[in-house]
Amino acid sequence: MISKNGKKEPQMQIVSLEQLVPEDHLLRKIDAAVDFDFIYDLVEEKYSTETGRPSIDPVTLIKIPIIQYMFGIKSMRQTIKEIEVNVAYRWFLGLDFYDRVPHFSTFGKNYKRRFEGTDLFEQIFQQILLQCMKNDLVNTDTMFIDATHVKAAANRKKSKKILVAKKEARFYDEKLREEIDADRAAHGKKPLKEKDKNDDHDDDASSGGGGSTPPEEAAMKEKKQSTTDPESGWFHKGEHKEVFAYAVETACDENGWILDYTIHPGNEHDSRTFPALYEKLKRLDPKMMVMDAGYKIPPIAKMLLDDGITPVFPYTAPKTKEGFFRKHEYVYDEHFDCYICPNDQILKYSTTNREGYREYKSDPKICAGCPYLKQCTKSRNHQKAITRHIWQEYMEICEDIRHTKGMKEIYGKRKETIERDFGTAKEHHAMRYTQQIGKEKMAMKVGLTFACMNMKKLANMLFQQKGRVLCTCTIFCPSCEIS
Repeated sequence: MISKNGKKEPQMQIVSLEQLVPEDHLLRKIDAAVDFDFIYDLVEEKYSTETGRPSIDPVTLIKIPIIQYMFGIKSMRQTIKEIEVNVAYRWFLGLDFYDRVPHFSTFGKNYKRRFEGTDLFEQIFQQILLQCMKNDLVNTDTMFIDATHVKAAANRKKSKKILVAKKEARFYDEKLREEIDADRAAHGKKPLKEKDKNDDHDDDASSGGGGSTPPEEAAMKEKKQSTTDPESGWFHKGEHKEVFAYAVETACDENGWILDYTIHPGNEHDSRTFPALYEKLKRLDPKMMVMDAGYKIPPIAKMLLDDGITPVFPYTAPKTKEGFFRKHEYVYDEHFDCYICPNDQILKYSTTNREGYREYKSDPKICAGCPYLKQCTKSRNHQKAITRHIWQEYMEICEDIRHTKGMKEIYGKRKETIERDFGTAKEHHAMRYTQQIGKEKMAMKVGLTFACMNMKKLANMLFQQKGRVLCTCTIFCPSCEIS
């Protein structure tokens, strides 16, 4: 056994920083694969060429948070400590052995003075994606879309109650109203009366002996808001703990390349936030979009099909109570615009409501003596009612698409694409929670994180391709393979 107890005498050695960074280090691969010079053009207007002190190189400044998110370092303070002792980080930033590492507050001050209120970090993400596309690695024909939640930097106990409107405008409300009026007119019904925004409560609610409820209060509802980060949203789903969070809605291609993203409060439903992401994705000319059940609503199906995009949704189980007939057992007759029940009786059109659903109702006199009444309805007047959305035909087209050969396999790729991207971002890039406060800073974190993920993927793929280049020998020669 050998024991080294002696003190090492100080030795002078001649060594370069270039020699200390391994050829296969991730940052060396990224430096070879990605051209960061586009950052100079993006920030040119934010710097003066005549006044002020010489600034830190903008590329070096942006590379500091890139290191943080690339390696999942928790804070900027810790990132600077890592840079001080990590030669690979120094080499990537262009700092030599004796160059002073910027203070941990440097990036924050520059963000506040130069970058706040701009879309700089979204442009950085787009420029990195563009470089990936130039290498013919991204295929935008099929997109996988989903949202994940990121815990906000907000104490769940520090909140207040605020009043908000009961019903917020949806992206399809105006178009839906037009088609509701047209549908009612086609059935000989009068158009719906204009409903006052403050008149969403029951007409009989104010007729009790205790006095009437003011319309302003009846049209509002209480909502929990964080006092630390008011732009986050109160999130609760399944077994998840109730927390303030942000929803990151994201799209990727079949190979996991992240194509775009949007940021929303954690309490907004995916179907409501989808149009913001869809407007960004349309420029990429998608042919197919694969989404989970949260997006499976008639307005989204109509929007995609009208634009020539094939939507792929999953199977959703019927919501009917156990022991009752399911909705598909009531057959819709398109020619006569009616439903036929399992006892071969007709449910006639009654009206089209404000939500865009046609209501079909049975004859109570016939239903009273029906042997299947207990399997059909529990209504006191023995009348069965079925609703059908005026855009239901779009949902039926989506069901036909779902049954098309190969669609089940395509939907199954979600776990290998968008769900894997979310898992990687949270597990390896510190996106399980955020220390940033506010939607704008959250967008910066997400933009740089997704840019890092695309960069890492690009760098590794180009490095592997370089390793596969062989010599010009007439037979395979492993000894001549270029590493």
